[in-house]
Amino acid sequence: MPAKARTASVTRETKETNITIQLNLDGKGVGTPNTTVKFFDHLLNLLAKHGSLDLEVTATGDLQHHLIEDVGIALGQTFVEALGKKVGIERYGSAYVPMDETLARAVVDFSGRPYVVQKITFLNSAVEDMQTENFTHFLESFGQNALMNLHVEVLYGENDHHKIEAVIKALARAMKQAVKMTGKTIPSTKGKI
Repeated sequence: MPAKARTASVTRETKETNITIQLNLDGKGVGTPNTTVKFFDHLLNLLAKHGSLDLEVTATGDLQHHLIEDVGIALGQTFVEALGKKVGIERYGSAYVPMDETLARAVVDFSGRPYVVQKITFLNSAVEDMQTENFTHFLESFGQNALMNLHVEVLYGENDHHKIEAVIKALARAMKQAVKMTGKTIPSTKGKI
Protein backbone atom coordinates (compact mmCIF):
# COMPACT_ATOMS: atom_id res chain seq x y z
CA MET A 1 0.00 0.00 0.00
CA PRO A 2 1.51 3.38 -0.98
CA ALA A 3 2.14 5.95 1.73
CA LYS A 4 -0.47 8.66 2.19
CA ALA A 5 0.48 11.87 0.42
CA ARG A 6 1.64 14.53 2.85
CA THR A 7 -0.01 17.45 1.12
CA ALA A 8 -2.33 20.23 2.20
CA SER A 9 -4.12 23.26 0.87
CA VAL A 10 -5.26 26.19 3.02
CA THR A 11 -7.15 29.33 2.08
CA ARG A 12 -7.28 32.32 4.42
CA GLU A 13 -9.60 35.17 3.54
CA THR A 14 -10.05 38.21 5.78
CA LYS A 15 -11.01 41.85 5.20
CA GLU A 16 -7.26 42.53 4.95
CA THR A 17 -5.84 39.58 3.00
CA ASN A 18 -6.64 36.77 0.58
CA ILE A 19 -4.20 33.85 0.73
CA THR A 20 -4.07 30.38 -0.79
CA ILE A 21 -1.25 27.94 -0.02
CA GLN A 22 -0.60 24.46 -1.40
CA LEU A 23 2.12 22.35 0.19
CA ASN A 24 3.73 18.99 -0.53
CA LEU A 25 6.13 17.95 2.23
CA ASP A 26 7.67 15.30 -0.04
CA GLY A 27 8.22 17.59 -2.99
CA LYS A 28 11.13 18.43 -5.23
CA GLY A 29 11.91 21.90 -3.84
CA VAL A 30 9.71 23.84 -6.24
CA GLY A 31 8.41 27.16 -4.98
CA THR A 32 5.89 29.31 -6.83
CA PRO A 33 5.16 32.24 -4.53
CA ASN A 34 3.28 35.34 -5.62
CA THR A 35 2.81 37.66 -2.65
CA THR A 36 3.46 41.08 -4.28
CA VAL A 37 6.54 41.46 -2.01
CA LYS A 38 9.54 40.43 -4.11
CA PHE A 39 11.99 39.78 -1.28
CA PHE A 40 9.37 37.73 0.60
CA ASP A 41 8.76 35.70 -2.57
CA HIS A 42 12.52 35.10 -2.69
CA LEU A 43 12.45 33.82 0.92
CA LEU A 44 9.51 31.49 0.24
CA ASN A 45 11.40 30.12 -2.78
CA LEU A 46 14.40 29.47 -0.53
CA LEU A 47 12.16 27.74 2.02
CA ALA A 48 10.84 25.43 -0.69
CA LYS A 49 14.24 24.74 -2.28
CA HIS A 50 16.21 24.05 0.90
CA GLY A 51 13.31 22.23 2.58
CA SER A 52 12.63 20.01 -0.47
CA LEU A 53 9.03 21.22 -0.36
CA ASP A 54 6.68 22.00 -3.19
CA LEU A 55 5.12 25.28 -2.10
CA GLU A 56 2.62 27.39 -3.99
CA VAL A 57 1.58 30.68 -2.40
CA THR A 58 -0.81 33.25 -3.82
CA ALA A 59 -1.41 36.24 -1.57
CA THR A 60 -2.77 39.77 -1.75
CA GLY A 61 -3.36 42.21 1.06
CA ASP A 62 -3.88 45.79 2.11
CA LEU A 63 -0.62 46.24 4.06
CA GLN A 64 2.70 44.40 3.96
CA HIS A 65 2.48 43.64 7.68
CA HIS A 66 -0.95 41.99 7.33
CA LEU A 67 0.08 40.10 4.20
CA ILE A 68 3.27 38.61 5.65
CA GLU A 69 1.63 37.83 9.01
CA ASP A 70 -1.29 36.06 7.34
CA VAL A 71 0.99 34.06 5.04
CA GLY A 72 2.79 32.90 8.20
CA ILE A 73 -0.51 31.92 9.80
CA ALA A 74 -1.76 30.06 6.72
CA LEU A 75 1.59 28.36 6.10
CA GLY A 76 1.66 27.11 9.69
CA GLN A 77 -1.86 25.74 9.32
CA THR A 78 -0.84 24.06 6.07
CA PHE A 79 2.04 22.26 7.84
CA VAL A 80 -0.32 21.05 10.58
CA GLU A 81 -2.72 19.66 7.99
CA ALA A 82 0.03 18.02 5.90
CA LEU A 83 1.69 16.40 8.95
CA GLY A 84 -1.57 14.95 10.23
CA LYS A 85 -0.98 12.82 13.35
CA LYS A 86 2.80 12.97 12.77
CA VAL A 87 3.18 9.19 12.73
CA GLY A 88 6.71 8.25 11.70
CA ILE A 89 8.25 11.72 11.49
CA GLU A 90 11.67 12.49 12.94
CA ARG A 91 10.01 15.38 14.85
CA TYR A 92 13.21 17.28 15.70
CA GLY A 93 15.54 19.07 13.33
CA SER A 94 18.46 21.48 13.46
CA ALA A 95 20.74 23.20 11.00
CA TYR A 96 23.51 25.77 10.77
CA VAL A 97 23.78 27.79 7.57
CA PRO A 98 26.53 30.27 6.66
CA MET A 99 26.11 33.06 4.16
CA ASP A 100 29.36 34.90 3.64
CA GLU A 101 30.07 36.73 6.94
CA THR A 102 26.88 35.47 8.61
CA LEU A 103 26.16 32.25 10.49
CA ALA A 104 22.61 31.27 11.50
CA ARG A 105 21.14 28.37 13.43
CA ALA A 106 17.60 26.95 13.48
CA VAL A 107 16.24 24.25 15.77
CA VAL A 108 12.67 22.94 15.52
CA ASP A 109 10.38 20.46 17.24
CA PHE A 110 6.98 19.63 15.75
CA SER A 111 5.75 19.02 19.30
CA GLY A 112 2.23 20.39 19.05
CA ARG A 113 3.28 23.04 21.59
CA PRO A 114 3.97 26.36 19.89
CA TYR A 115 6.89 28.40 21.19
CA VAL A 116 9.09 30.75 19.17
CA VAL A 117 12.46 32.19 20.20
CA GLN A 118 14.31 34.55 17.88
CA LYS A 119 17.72 36.14 18.38
CA ILE A 120 18.11 38.33 15.31
CA THR A 121 19.14 41.98 15.21
CA PHE A 122 18.97 44.17 12.14
CA LEU A 123 20.95 47.26 11.19
CA ASN A 124 18.30 48.56 8.78
CA SER A 125 14.52 48.87 8.75
CA ALA A 126 14.15 47.14 5.38
CA VAL A 127 15.83 44.69 3.00
CA GLU A 128 14.83 45.32 -0.60
CA ASP A 129 11.04 45.86 -0.54
CA MET A 130 10.41 44.12 2.81
CA GLN A 131 10.47 45.64 6.28
CA THR A 132 12.83 43.63 8.49
CA GLU A 133 10.37 43.57 11.41
CA ASN A 134 7.94 41.73 9.15
CA PHE A 135 10.43 38.88 8.78
CA THR A 136 10.50 38.23 12.52
CA HIS A 137 6.72 38.61 12.61
CA PHE A 138 6.43 35.99 9.84
CA LEU A 139 8.55 33.55 11.87
CA GLU A 140 6.39 34.14 14.96
CA SER A 141 3.13 33.68 13.05
CA PHE A 142 4.41 30.60 11.25
CA GLY A 143 5.85 28.88 14.33
CA GLN A 144 2.76 29.51 16.45
CA ASN A 145 0.37 28.23 13.78
CA ALA A 146 2.54 25.24 12.84
CA LEU A 147 2.30 24.23 16.52
CA MET A 148 6.06 23.89 16.71
CA ASN A 149 8.97 24.94 18.85
CA LEU A 150 11.00 27.22 16.59
CA HIS A 151 14.33 28.63 17.73
CA VAL A 152 16.40 30.76 15.36
CA GLU A 153 19.54 32.75 15.99
CA VAL A 154 22.03 34.75 13.99
CA LEU A 155 25.29 33.87 15.72
CA TYR A 156 27.13 36.65 13.90
CA GLY A 157 26.86 38.72 10.77
CA GLU A 158 26.67 42.25 9.40
CA ASN A 159 24.54 42.27 6.25
CA ASP A 160 20.79 42.13 6.96
CA HIS A 161 20.06 40.39 3.64
CA HIS A 162 22.58 37.68 4.53
CA LYS A 163 21.12 37.31 8.04
CA ILE A 164 17.59 36.78 6.76
CA GLU A 165 18.67 34.37 4.02
CA ALA A 166 20.83 32.33 6.38
CA VAL A 167 17.96 32.07 8.89
CA ILE A 168 15.36 30.99 6.29
CA LYS A 169 17.74 28.41 4.79
CA ALA A 170 18.61 27.05 8.25
CA LEU A 171 14.90 26.86 9.08
CA ALA A 172 14.16 25.05 5.82
CA ARG A 173 16.90 22.50 6.43
CA ALA A 174 15.87 21.95 10.06
CA MET A 175 12.25 21.39 9.04
CA LYS A 176 13.31 19.05 6.23
CA GLN A 177 15.03 16.90 8.86
CA ALA A 178 12.10 17.11 11.31
CA VAL A 179 9.36 16.11 8.83
CA LYS A 180 11.39 13.25 7.34
CA MET A 181 9.73 9.86 7.69
CA THR A 182 12.04 7.72 9.86
CA GLY A 183 9.72 5.34 11.66
CA LYS A 184 6.22 3.96 12.00
CA THR A 185 5.16 5.32 15.36
CA ILE A 186 4.43 8.70 16.90
CA PRO A 187 7.73 10.09 18.23
CA SER A 188 6.51 10.70 21.78
CA THR A 189 6.12 8.63 24.95
CA LYS A 190 2.67 10.22 25.30
CA GLY A 191 1.45 8.33 22.24
CA LYS A 192 0.32 11.52 20.52
CA ILE A 193 1.68 14.93 19.63
